[in-house]
Amino acid sequence: MSNGSDQLRDAERAADLATHRGRTDEAKRLWQQVLALDPGHPRAKGFMAQLALMSGRAAEARTMLEEAVARDPRDPVLWLVLARACRTVGDSLGYRSSLEHAIIADPSCYPAMLEKAALLHQQGRSQVAARLFEAALKLAPPDEALPGEQRELVDRARTVVRDNARTLDAYLRARLKDGHADADLPAWFEECLGIAVGDRKQFVQQPSMLLVPWLPAIPFYDRSLFPWLAQLERATGVIRDEYVAASREAPEFFHPYVSHPEGAPIGQWAELNHSSRWNSLHLHKSGERSDEICARFPNTLAALEGVPTIEISNFAPTVLFSVLAPHTRLPPHSSVTNARLVVHLPLIVPEKCGFRVGNIVREWKEGEAWIFDDTIEHEAWNESDEPRTILMIDVWNPLIEDKGRNLVATLLNGIREYYL
Repeated sequence: MSNGSDQLRDAERAADLATHRGRTDEAKRLWQQVLALDPGHPRAKGFMAQLALMSGRAAEARTMLEEAVARDPRDPVLWLVLARACRTVGDSLGYRSSLEHAIIADPSCYPAMLEKAALLHQQGRSQVAARLFEAALKLAPPDEALPGEQRELVDRARTVVRDNARTLDAYLRARLKDGHADADLPAWFEECLGIAVGDRKQFVQQPSMLLVPWLPAIPFYDRSLFPWLAQLERATGVIRDEYVAASREAPEFFHPYVSHPEGAPIGQWAELNHSSRWNSLHLHKSGERSDEICARFPNTLAALEGVPTIEISNFAPTVLFSVLAPHTRLPPHSSVTNARLVVHLPLIVPEKCGFRVGNIVREWKEGEAWIFDDTIEHEAWNESDEPRTILMIDVWNPLIEDKGRNLVATLLNGIREYYL
């Protein structure tokens, strides 16, 4: 048994080496040896299928590839080649399904993303195609490293993304004119709009959704800008009591903070995706209030009445309890927009907990709040044996005036509506 396994492993290595070196005839002979040892070997079948596809035997290639992905559905290359076999035989549904499976197997599979985006664009779904093309362009290697067919797709992707930026710009300007007809757009907002649609490059913080230009990159903001902060801190005890009661009596209200869907690029969040090691309990989430949960927090809600939380339909307020499990570290990351700042009110903080924003490292102290810009790279850790709990609240960046806040709210919902 051991000798057979060793023989198969050696044959795989030799076949892989010949394949990578472009020695097609030698690779074919070696993959045939692999198939003799393991008739269902997925990569060997995949190689033979590619030869069949190049020889015009697409139906035969599709059959072999369907057998290969049934055995190894996690190999994006097999799904990608199956997609092309389906396309060749005219199976449009199989083509799209295989591309989607390739992306699920590897969310960074840019060739599948490019081809799926091209298919969406052909179907008239130009906005969705543009977003997928844009994501693929961020992953694609330099043009000189691309084969001819992919280079053509990349050129097409850039054209679609550029055209979409112009269309989105016109759409948003018309919407902004309807809502703010009596005012010219400030220069900073012109830059904000240009960045939002993709016409201008951002040179400051790194938000994932919306950059407001000309705001300073301040890791932790001065307390003097927030006169309501001391009153919130005085309510720490009653807020903590209500949290402890809810955590004991209603654990079903807690959910993982990181919850990316299958196939989404998760990057550094792979370890914590759908994990209770970073748990949350939301009073408000993206503008939606949970009445059932809020009923357990009357004193907390009373304390929040003095806090100028952001209110934007479909986006804010967001108010939650963030629970970091023992011996858990959040990776360095940045968040959605510097139009907002984030309040941390520490409620339960064991030793060996810390927080970094940019180059500044701080330790939480129970009852002492701070406010920071979460579009600057930050990370958190709990190296103790007990959970750490803080109350998190989104508030407006105080450097944005009321008029600017209305413009930002209009822009965010304009982008959302455009892509619905």
